[in-house]
Amino acid sequence: MSAWLKRGLRVALTLAVVAGGVVAGVYVWRSYVDDPWTRDGRVRADIVRLGPDVSGPVTEVRVIDNQIVKKGDVLFVVDQERFRLALELARATEEGRTSDLDQKRREAARREKLSTAAVSEEVREQARAAVETAEAALAQAVANRKTAELNLARTEVRAPVNGHVTNLLLRPGDYVSPGNAVVAIVDSDSFYVSGYFEETKLRSIRPGDRAIVRLMGYSQDLTGHVQSVARAIVDRDNQSGDALIANVNPSFSWVRLAQRVPVRIRLDQPPEEAMTAGLTATVVIEPNTRAEGRAGR
Repeated sequence: MSAWLKRGLRVALTLAVVAGGVVAGVYVWRSYVDDPWTRDGRVRADIVRLGPDVSGPVTEVRVIDNQIVKKGDVLFVVDQERFRLALELARATEEGRTSDLDQKRREAARREKLSTAAVSEEVREQARAAVETAEAALAQAVANRKTAELNLARTEVRAPVNGHVTNLLLRPGDYVSPGNAVVAIVDSDSFYVSGYFEETKLRSIRPGDRAIVRLMGYSQDLTGHVQSVARAIVDRDNQSGDALIANVNPSFSWVRLAQRVPVRIRLDQPPEEAMTAGLTATVVIEPNTRAEGRAGR
């Protein structure tokens, strides 16, 4: 083989290696810049904050921190004694109103049977009015009794969802009141992943696209589908001033940073042992898989 041929082969091989490197570099760069993926993902879940519907001291706490609960399980009990007494009083009042109504109806019936010579029409009207008043009083007593029953039932605070009790600080003896949440439950049926994608990559993301989710502390990849793309994020540089006009901060940066927009990912089969709200995740979207994604739903 001549020296010129050897030299030509070396040059060709060098050019081929350089060209391959350039092609690989361009492919990697385009994949990094253009492909819809992000390492800025978080596992999310709905947090149900529970408070009592009645006031009083807590007599029982029937759960412990991080316990799994089912919908309908009793979490804690508010002191029931005063509500039992209120229910007894309401029942007694209802019985009294019922007896009074029966008496008024009998009186009205007797007056209706008497002739106009024995009793005037005015007396009959008064008897009818007395019956109506007694009926209204009985209806009020029934409502009070039902309210007392409801208050007694609400002394047992139950879980409205399946999930895990988290950060439980409630103890027997604590005084609770309506409107103040004292127990938090992580809804185990609501886990999803929120991926924060750069705005330059949103053009490749559509609802229904297949997504691959990689949790930092879990070896297996999770699958899901794009559920929705957020339509608003906070503009920190455009706040209302005192004159009700835009208050825009001056910008001196030479590099424009792409904003990150939340994309909600619905997980297909989230493993219970790996689901903890707040975990870090890498999310990779596979565009043009919407038909497959819809079929899998």
